[in-house]
Amino acid sequence: MIDTHCHLTFPDFSGRVGEVLAEAARAGVHSCITVATTTADALRTTALAGEHERLFASAGVHPLYADAPCDWDELRQAGEHPKCLAWGELGLDRHYDTPPESRQRAILDEQLAHIRAWGTLGLGKPIIVHCRKAFHELVPVLARSGLPGNQFVFHCFTGDSSDARLALDLGAMISFTGVLTFPNAREVRAAAALVPRDRLMIETDAPFLSPQPVRGAHPNEPKHVVHVAAALASARGEDPIELNEQLDRNAVAFFGDALRDSRMRHP
Repeated sequence: MIDTHCHLTFPDFSGRVGEVLAEAARAGVHSCITVATTTADALRTTALAGEHERLFASAGVHPLYADAPCDWDELRQAGEHPKCLAWGELGLDRHYDTPPESRQRAILDEQLAHIRAWGTLGLGKPIIVHCRKAFHELVPVLARSGLPGNQFVFHCFTGDSSDARLALDLGAMISFTGVLTFPNAREVRAAAALVPRDRLMIETDAPFLSPQPVRGAHPNEPKHVVHVAAALASARGEDPIELNEQLDRNAVAFFGDALRDSRMRHP
C-alpha cells in the first residue's frame, strides 16, 4: 500500500528517513509521499525524495504556515522536480486563530493563482487540500478557482457526512488517517462509509495522529498506515485485501504512474 501523506522533513525523522522507509516497506508500504508546508520546505521535500527511491514529494504552503517566508519561485522550482507529484498542502484551517484568516486566505488565493498561471506544470499535478472546520468556506473557493474538481484531495478528513458530500460534489478525492481508529470519531467513520470506492485514499499524516493500536506513540510513521487501511475496511464492511488493491489503484490514478512503477520495483 501507499502512505499518500506524511512529513518526513520534520525534525522527528532527522537522520533516519532511510530506516523509516525500510520499516514501512517491511510492513507492506511500498511508497510514501512527503508533503511540504512552506516554499522552503518544498525544496527540502523534493531533495529528500531525490535521495530515496521509495519516496515522492509535494510542493505547497500549509495554511498554518502562512506567516512563514514565502518565495513562489522556490515553489515552482520544487514543482519542477521529477519526484514532485502534487501541489500542497494548501487550504484553510479554522481550528486555530493564527495565522489570521485574512493571511491564510491571501496565501491560498496566491497559490491557486500561481498554479493556474504555470499552465501545464500547474495543471499537470493534483492538489493536496488541508481543510479543518472550513468546508463551507473552502469548497466554493476551490470550485471558483478554475481548476478541475477532480484535481483535489481533501487529506486527513475529520469532518462529518455533510462535509464529505461537499467534497464529493466538487469532484474531489477524500483521504483518511488514524483518526478513523479513534473511539470518538464516529462521524468520520460514517463519512468513510459513504465515499465511493474509487474516491478513497489513506495516509498517516506522520508524525501526527498515531492510530490504534499504537495510539500515543510519537512520532507516527508511514508503517502505521496499515492500521488506517484496516480501520477503513472495517468502517465500510469490506474485504481488507480487495480494498487495499482499490486504494493503490486510486492513489496511482490520482498521483500518477510513478507510484505504479514504484510498486512494480518493490512488490
